[in-house]
Amino acid sequence: QVQLVESGGGLVQAGDSLRLSCAASGLTFSSYMMGWFRQAPGKEREFIAGISWNGSRTSYTNSVKGRFTISRDNAKNTVYLQMNSLKPEDTAVYYCAADRSAVYIHSRVGDYDYWGQGTQVTVSS
Repeated sequence: QVQLVESGGGLVQAGDSLRLSCAASGLTFSSYMMGWFRQAPGKEREFIAGISWNGSRTSYTNSVKGRFTISRDNAKNTVYLQMNSLKPEDTAVYYCAADRSAVYIHSRVGDYDYWGQGTQVTVSS
Protein backbone atom coordinates (compact mmCIF):
# COMPACT_ATOMS: atom_id res chain seq x y z
CA GLN A 1 0.00 0.00 0.00
CA VAL A 2 1.59 3.24 -1.19
CA GLN A 3 1.22 6.13 1.20
CA LEU A 4 2.52 9.69 1.21
CA VAL A 5 2.05 11.71 4.38
CA GLU A 6 2.75 15.44 4.54
CA SER A 7 3.51 17.31 7.72
CA GLY A 8 4.84 20.67 8.86
CA GLY A 9 2.07 22.99 7.76
CA GLY A 10 0.59 25.65 9.99
CA LEU A 11 -0.23 29.29 10.54
CA VAL A 12 2.65 31.75 10.20
CA GLN A 13 3.20 35.44 9.59
CA ALA A 14 4.47 36.99 6.38
CA GLY A 15 8.25 36.75 6.21
CA ASP A 16 8.41 33.62 8.34
CA SER A 17 9.81 30.24 7.32
CA LEU A 18 8.32 26.78 7.34
CA ARG A 19 9.59 23.33 6.38
CA LEU A 20 7.24 20.73 4.99
CA SER A 21 8.04 17.03 5.04
CA CYS A 22 6.59 14.15 3.06
CA ALA A 23 7.20 10.63 4.28
CA ALA A 24 6.69 7.85 1.73
CA SER A 25 6.03 4.17 2.25
CA GLY A 26 5.04 1.22 0.10
CA LEU A 27 7.28 2.17 -2.83
CA THR A 28 10.93 2.14 -3.82
CA PHE A 29 11.41 5.80 -3.00
CA SER A 30 14.71 6.30 -4.82
CA SER A 31 13.09 5.22 -8.11
CA TYR A 32 10.56 8.08 -8.12
CA MET A 33 10.69 11.70 -9.08
CA MET A 34 9.06 13.74 -6.32
CA GLY A 35 7.13 16.96 -6.50
CA TRP A 36 5.28 19.53 -4.43
CA PHE A 37 2.03 21.11 -5.56
CA ARG A 38 -0.33 23.56 -3.92
CA GLN A 39 -3.98 24.44 -4.27
CA ALA A 40 -5.65 27.59 -3.00
CA PRO A 41 -9.44 27.88 -2.61
CA GLY A 42 -11.10 28.29 -5.99
CA LYS A 43 -7.85 27.66 -7.83
CA GLU A 44 -6.43 24.73 -9.76
CA ARG A 45 -3.66 22.66 -8.28
CA GLU A 46 -0.32 24.05 -9.41
CA PHE A 47 3.21 22.71 -9.57
CA ILE A 48 5.62 24.28 -7.09
CA ALA A 49 8.83 22.24 -7.14
CA GLY A 50 10.20 18.92 -8.32
CA ILE A 51 13.31 16.85 -7.76
CA SER A 52 14.92 13.98 -9.66
CA TRP A 53 15.38 10.51 -8.20
CA ASN A 54 18.90 11.22 -6.92
CA GLY A 55 18.43 14.90 -6.15
CA SER A 56 20.79 16.05 -8.89
CA ARG A 57 18.16 18.13 -10.69
CA THR A 58 15.45 20.41 -9.37
CA SER A 59 12.73 22.53 -10.90
CA TYR A 60 10.70 25.42 -9.49
CA THR A 61 7.82 27.58 -10.53
CA ASN A 62 8.84 31.22 -10.95
CA SER A 63 6.82 32.53 -8.03
CA VAL A 64 8.87 30.54 -5.48
CA LYS A 65 12.35 30.65 -7.00
CA GLY A 66 14.86 31.97 -4.50
CA ARG A 67 12.47 31.42 -1.59
CA PHE A 68 11.65 27.70 -1.62
CA THR A 69 14.05 24.76 -1.74
CA ILE A 70 13.14 21.15 -2.43
CA SER A 71 15.37 18.34 -1.19
CA ARG A 72 15.17 14.63 -0.52
CA ASP A 73 16.70 12.04 1.75
CA ASN A 74 16.34 8.65 0.10
CA ALA A 75 17.62 6.83 3.18
CA LYS A 76 14.64 8.24 5.09
CA ASN A 77 12.13 7.99 2.22
CA THR A 78 11.39 11.66 2.73
CA VAL A 79 11.16 14.76 0.56
CA TYR A 80 11.23 18.27 2.01
CA LEU A 81 10.14 21.73 1.03
CA GLN A 82 11.91 24.56 2.83
CA MET A 83 9.84 27.72 2.49
CA ASN A 84 11.39 31.07 3.36
CA SER A 85 10.09 34.64 3.12
CA LEU A 86 6.52 33.42 3.06
CA LYS A 87 3.85 35.66 1.60
CA PRO A 88 0.06 35.69 2.06
CA GLU A 89 -0.30 34.50 -1.53
CA ASP A 90 1.52 31.30 -0.54
CA THR A 91 -1.54 30.30 1.49
CA ALA A 92 -2.79 26.96 0.17
CA VAL A 93 -2.99 23.26 0.80
CA TYR A 94 0.37 21.76 -0.11
CA TYR A 95 0.55 18.28 -1.61
CA CYS A 96 3.40 15.84 -2.04
CA ALA A 97 3.38 13.64 -5.15
CA ALA A 98 5.42 10.78 -6.62
CA ASP A 99 6.15 10.24 -10.32
CA ARG A 100 7.45 7.00 -11.83
CA SER A 101 9.14 8.75 -14.76
CA ALA A 102 12.89 8.32 -14.65
CA VAL A 103 14.28 11.05 -16.91
CA TYR A 104 12.43 14.37 -16.67
CA ILE A 105 10.81 16.36 -13.89
CA HIS A 106 7.15 16.80 -14.77
CA SER A 107 4.98 19.74 -13.79
CA ARG A 108 1.52 18.42 -14.65
CA VAL A 109 -0.82 16.92 -12.11
CA GLY A 110 -1.68 14.05 -14.46
CA ASP A 111 1.94 12.92 -14.67
CA TYR A 112 2.10 11.96 -11.00
CA ASP A 113 1.04 8.55 -9.78
CA TYR A 114 0.63 8.96 -6.02
CA TRP A 115 -0.53 11.81 -3.82
CA GLY A 116 -0.61 12.69 -0.17
CA GLN A 117 -3.61 14.15 1.64
CA GLY A 118 -2.11 17.61 1.86
CA THR A 119 -1.11 19.97 4.64
CA GLN A 120 -2.51 23.47 5.15
CA VAL A 121 -0.18 26.46 5.05
CA THR A 122 -1.68 29.79 6.04
CA VAL A 123 0.35 33.00 5.89
CA SER A 124 -1.08 36.06 7.58
CA SER A 125 -0.10 39.64 6.82
